[in-house]
Amino acid sequence: MARRGIPEVNAGSMADIAFLLLIFFLVTTTIETDSGLDRKLPPDEPPEEDVIIKERNLLQVLINKNNQLMVNEELTELKDLRQVAMDFIDNGAGANDKGETCDYCQGAKDSESSVHPEKAIISLQNDRQTKYSTYIAVQNELVAAYNELRNRAAQQLYKTDFTEMQRVYKDPKTTDEEKDKLRPKVERVQKMYPQLLSEAEPKKN
Repeated sequence: MARRGIPEVNAGSMADIAFLLLIFFLVTTTIETDSGLDRKLPPDEPPEEDVIIKERNLLQVLINKNNQLMVNEELTELKDLRQVAMDFIDNGAGANDKGETCDYCQGAKDSESSVHPEKAIISLQNDRQTKYSTYIAVQNELVAAYNELRNRAAQQLYKTDFTEMQRVYKDPKTTDEEKDKLRPKVERVQKMYPQLLSEAEPKKN
């Protein structure tokens, strides 16, 4: 009696199946990307005229090589930085370049602090030996100060948080129609509290 041969598995369609699976995973998988720090770089060419900034409209934040935080030459704890920045930005003790006063500011209107959110500039400088974790923590607190003020303004105007509006606006899944509705709202809140955060060259030893 003849022996039966071992049956072979037909693998001819395996390549097609693998290709279909690859397409499926490419279409359905969401790839997260690091957005990094949201900063506007200065222009290549310096301005023709020097920009004059009054001392009261400038909040100087320094981080030394020992990771100590100085705000306007006063030693400050990291946990207090957000509130200090908010008080400075939201002070509202004067008018902007158009002569408009800040009728939405809820600050103390301190005569020695910023006159308007549109003129309140935060300058950050660190030492070359500053720890990166400290640098990022300070950045987070300063950005959080702007976000809290923007959230408050968005709640008053639109009964929603600015961070949520911005998240939906930047989401690739959001339709163009929805973005067109959100754009003027996002831009209005950003104009109320523009993020005027500059970084100076790190200090050398």
